[in-house]
Amino acid sequence: MDSRTAFCGALLLLVILLPVSANASSKLYIVYMGEKKHDDPSMVTASHRDMLTSVFGSKDEALRSIVYSYKHGFSGFAAMLTESQAETIAKFPEVVTVKPNTYHETHTTRSWDFLGLDHNQPRQQPGLLRKAKYGEDVIVGVIDTGIWPESRSFDDNGYGPVPARWKGKCQTGQDFNATSCNKKIIGARWYGRGISDEVLNRNYKSPRDIEGHGTHVASTIAGREVQGVSYGGLGMGVARGGAPRARLSIYKVCWLGGSCPEAAVLAAIDDAMHDGVDVLSLSIAGAGHEFPGTLHAVQRGISIVFAGGNDGPVPQTVANAQPWVTTVAASTIDRSFPTLISLGNKEKLVGQSLHNNASVISGNFKDLVYAGSCDTESSLALSNVTGKIVLCYQPVAARSMPPRQALPIAINLTTMAGAKGLIFAQYTTNLLDFLPLCRGVMPCVVVDFEIAQRIASYWSWDKGNAVVKVSPAMTVVGKGVLSRRVASFSSRGPSMLFPSILKPDIAAPGVSILAADRDSYVFKSGTSMACPHVSAVTALLKSVHPGWSPAMIKSAIVTTASVTDRFGMPIQAEAVPRKLADPFDFGGGHIDPDRAVDPGLVYDVDAREYNKFLNCTLGYLDGCESYYLNLNLPSIVVPDLKDHVMLRRTVTNVGPAEATYHLVVEAPAGIDVSVEPSVITFTKGSSRSATFMVTFTTRQRVQGGYTFGSLTWSDGSTHSVRIPVAVRTVIQDFVADTA
Repeated sequence: MDSRTAFCGALLLLVILLPVSANASSKLYIVYMGEKKHDDPSMVTASHRDMLTSVFGSKDEALRSIVYSYKHGFSGFAAMLTESQAETIAKFPEVVTVKPNTYHETHTTRSWDFLGLDHNQPRQQPGLLRKAKYGEDVIVGVIDTGIWPESRSFDDNGYGPVPARWKGKCQTGQDFNATSCNKKIIGARWYGRGISDEVLNRNYKSPRDIEGHGTHVASTIAGREVQGVSYGGLGMGVARGGAPRARLSIYKVCWLGGSCPEAAVLAAIDDAMHDGVDVLSLSIAGAGHEFPGTLHAVQRGISIVFAGGNDGPVPQTVANAQPWVTTVAASTIDRSFPTLISLGNKEKLVGQSLHNNASVISGNFKDLVYAGSCDTESSLALSNVTGKIVLCYQPVAARSMPPRQALPIAINLTTMAGAKGLIFAQYTTNLLDFLPLCRGVMPCVVVDFEIAQRIASYWSWDKGNAVVKVSPAMTVVGKGVLSRRVASFSSRGPSMLFPSILKPDIAAPGVSILAADRDSYVFKSGTSMACPHVSAVTALLKSVHPGWSPAMIKSAIVTTASVTDRFGMPIQAEAVPRKLADPFDFGGGHIDPDRAVDPGLVYDVDAREYNKFLNCTLGYLDGCESYYLNLNLPSIVVPDLKDHVMLRRTVTNVGPAEATYHLVVEAPAGIDVSVEPSVITFTKGSSRSATFMVTFTTRQRVQGGYTFGSLTWSDGSTHSVRIPVAVRTVIQDFVADTA
């Protein structure tokens, strides 16, 4: 049923179809029409042309205006329209929304072993990877910047025939022919319509990836084993994807210098639904709003995984917050690259670096100069940095410019000023993905403020004579590295758009991930790197449990996540200052793939239920507050508790037929929590689902901030099924503390 059918009768408008002048300046608009009315895609496209013809008064003009027609999974189109034409189209009863096209930004040798997905698992103790046959024949769609097909990660030697259910294609173009696809990269498309000639001329007019982002993501998901991979000797090991036997379908929507037009993203989602993908991975930031086409994909059984954004640690910055997708935060892994910094006073300090190139690292001491924040050419000129190693350290500047913006500026300015080295100070040292900008030029080291202060003190004590030496970086892996931590750049909840929906859902490795880029392997960081880790685990779970819905797979990932590090200590979140992680940092916690394959219980949602959510967001339904609270998600958020509220959740047993689960409640501070029943028993022949009611009662009437807790169903042995809880007490709706 159409998502608007229930209410469309009340909204039917008699539209007098008069031609509207197209002389005024036009721009690209996206017209979303919900469920398609015809199975035949050509008929769907014809309906779009008819609508535009009625507006333009000319069939030829209508045809010229269409940029994309969405016809496989849902109905809609992107067209060049004037503002008045867009307003006219918005009045058609079959139109759900009309909005201008917007542009979005793109948001390993160790990470999979860190997650416990050891490629050489013993047969007597098979984990998720072996149970899933390494993702054999699961098809993962990657919507990103394209792919570099010659990378060793995409060699198809040893792969069987392309799955017979595949209906996609290999779209050729510049430096990308039919042989660029193979039995690993089984499909590739590119979306250049609506992109300016200036931008297109800077890119390959084909699925080929000029930027490297999409190649890195795709190899993290499904790259085959490649031995002896490193970045200049650092991070040496075996590079592979989490689902190395999965197939890839590539959708190039993002362009160097042109970002990722929403019209193209929707076209890619529509095509992916037609092609037959099982999972869609989008390392693309939502930029404050969401992609409507994703709901239709989920309703066809396609799991969708999104990056949560790189605007942390600021609250309320998480993107891609729809309840039907899995939204991913970024975390660290147990690997670091320590670099010894030797001062002229014989003091030895440690920073982080990727430099081990002997040609730019002299064994001799060099002059040291302290140049403040290094954010202007004039400040560097006054400090006379030419030929010296520069300390860039100004804690006050961190308040006005995030570290991930400040470091590239400092690298560029110090390089242009003729410096021979950079020591950059920030409150986080997880910035190594920017250090390749220094490669072959000078050593660049990242330190925290404490180390920087000691260097600055030495420089102040011995101005004019202060010297420093930077040694080559080393690779350190294992328990000596503090991990897991939520990365400082990882966007945080609560969601601005949907405060009743907990986002992000889960955290996964996203810091200094080594994966393919053209014919080599490089480190990158971001939720863009965390997202493909969850996409790969989702693919493995689909292989083991092909009958599970996207909601069941997401629930299995969230409810089995870890909230402690390997030492049993609570996971921390890098912030200002560092703190214990809460659900707005990492959702249910840090992903634990081997536990997710056998979660015991899951929180399932009939995908048709999400239509109500969409209608609520569009303002078409009343009673939405109750609906939000009772949507059967593996989390609970109560953003406006005034006195008490009761809500329900339903769990489905996917474990042994006979099982008894007892509830463990961790109540949010200042909140009383009661649950009925607190014991659930499943027996053979009985229902495999059970509903429980949760009541939250505030102990204090205050205009408060969020406090956090959890509900955990435990069978006392194998299964512990935990969902996070966030509650905020309010007195007046229009005043709230989001902290």
